[in-house]
Amino acid sequence: MKHGKNIEKPKNFKESIKKFINYLKPFYVYLIIATVLAFIGSIFAIIGPDKIKEITNIIVSGLGSSIDLEKIKSIAIFLVIIYIIGAISSYMEHFIMATVTNKFTKKLRSEISVKINKLPLKYFDNTSYGDILSRVTNDVDTMSQTISQSVGTFVSSLTLLIGSVFMMFYTNYILAIVAILASLLGFLFMVIVLSKSQKYFSKFQEELGELNGHIEETYSGYNIVKTYNGKDSEIAKFDEINNRMFNNALKAHFFSGLMPPFMGFIGNFSYVLVCIVGSYLALNGTITFGVIIAFTIYARLFANPLSQIAQVATSFQSAAAASERVFEFLDVPEMSEETDVKKYLAPDKVKGEIEFKHVKFSYNDDKTIIKDFSSYIKPGSKIAIVGPTGAGKTTLVNLLMKFYEINSGDILIDGVSIKDLRRENIHDLFVMVLQDTWVFDGSIYDNIAYNQKNISKKMVVDACKKIGLNHTIRSLSKGYDTNIGDSDILSAGEKQLLTIARGMIKNSPFLILDEATSSVDTRTEELVSRAMDNLCLNRTSFVIAHRLSTIKNADLILVLDEGNIVEQGTHTELLAKNGFYAKLYNSQFDKNF
Repeated sequence: MKHGKNIEKPKNFKESIKKFINYLKPFYVYLIIATVLAFIGSIFAIIGPDKIKEITNIIVSGLGSSIDLEKIKSIAIFLVIIYIIGAISSYMEHFIMATVTNKFTKKLRSEISVKINKLPLKYFDNTSYGDILSRVTNDVDTMSQTISQSVGTFVSSLTLLIGSVFMMFYTNYILAIVAILASLLGFLFMVIVLSKSQKYFSKFQEELGELNGHIEETYSGYNIVKTYNGKDSEIAKFDEINNRMFNNALKAHFFSGLMPPFMGFIGNFSYVLVCIVGSYLALNGTITFGVIIAFTIYARLFANPLSQIAQVATSFQSAAAASERVFEFLDVPEMSEETDVKKYLAPDKVKGEIEFKHVKFSYNDDKTIIKDFSSYIKPGSKIAIVGPTGAGKTTLVNLLMKFYEINSGDILIDGVSIKDLRRENIHDLFVMVLQDTWVFDGSIYDNIAYNQKNISKKMVVDACKKIGLNHTIRSLSKGYDTNIGDSDILSAGEKQLLTIARGMIKNSPFLILDEATSSVDTRTEELVSRAMDNLCLNRTSFVIAHRLSTIKNADLILVLDEGNIVEQGTHTELLAKNGFYAKLYNSQFDKNF
């Protein structure tokens, strides 16, 4: 199976981080409050050891005489109060961060949803749907988890780290220097590890998107995979991507996983040094026993933030890799805004005249699809577009619908250039039924009345009766209220009929049928063709067909080959010419047909 091309890896890591921070601007007030709360909780945690030192000194000094229990009681009450306030501050900080995370995620996903609807079709031609899905789900979730779990932890850890250093120097500068020198090695190690592991986090996020794309494509075409015994081939591709993911994840987490235990070791090593040096100083009478007790707690307070910061750094690496992919997607060039487009054609007032003027188009510079196309379409006429595969039939319709921008030339609707009309206005003028059926998870009625206002159930039933689908729907347990989607309740041909019914109830002056009967049998095709003849009344219609029997009664047949109109006329006229169309026709039918 051919996979869509993945989006190119973002090139500016720092720019992605700046955008990540910029997206947090609406939440700065919340973040500041959370930071203050985390700071308060950390300050109270720092004050505690100093008070414990006082209690220890009171107890030690009172061992030979009497212990000042009232002083101990007042200090203990103070400690209880500040620890309770610290716990409340911590809870409020986590609650605020959870709120910020949910709002940030909602905002980012909403912008991605809007972005998807602004991207040109050619973008989706070259991009795996699974990769896009991975950015919307996995990458956004990674960013949100970092905000929720890491920002508050980083602030409180940094506060504890700085506060601990200050209190250690305030308590005893010799022990402070011992503890800090032992920890410098840990900082150096952390910087080295971060520089090594970041590239593996980025590669892992890329491989995750590619894996999602592979899974999405494989299971959307699962019947083909089974039919052609492609299971082993697809499993091999899956294993290849999965192994790359495994290797990158292993390397990323191997490097980042070194930090917490190493920082823990540094903290314990610092703790031991403090105990040894502190004991020596206490024996010499330089410090009291309470100072040693307080300093061992400060050493722990100093070591824990180091380990937490190491874990936060790992989380930030994953978030940085995810943000690169998300913001790269949001930076993909969009379709033009059409802010200067002022003209409007009301669907109920359009006559139905279309003119192609020397239209040229190419998807890329390598190959021109439409070379020089010109034609005039009368209002209310039925136009058939035929030609071999790759001749430019569907491309021509996509240009008419303004799904793609033409390179040169022009297309006029009732004398108005489509360049002067908004895409939404053009789409309102057309009913389009494609060869690829699309149904969503909802009732049959909802699928047929999709995005249409004031559509009664009777209108839906009448449309289904005209194409012979009513009996099938009535035979279902809930009739038109039956829920469908990716289920097998309706066959492929019945789903095609459903999409045709959807097009029949839309009141638009133009109709496009792109191989609309390709999935139905011959008898149903005849029934649908008669229904479409009625649907084409008072509408300018375009029919793209490979089955030439469906377009015999067309007012004009345009025969395309390699992007040019090689012949045009009615069915009878083109057969009489015995040219390109006649060869196409005779290749499908017997001479006596």
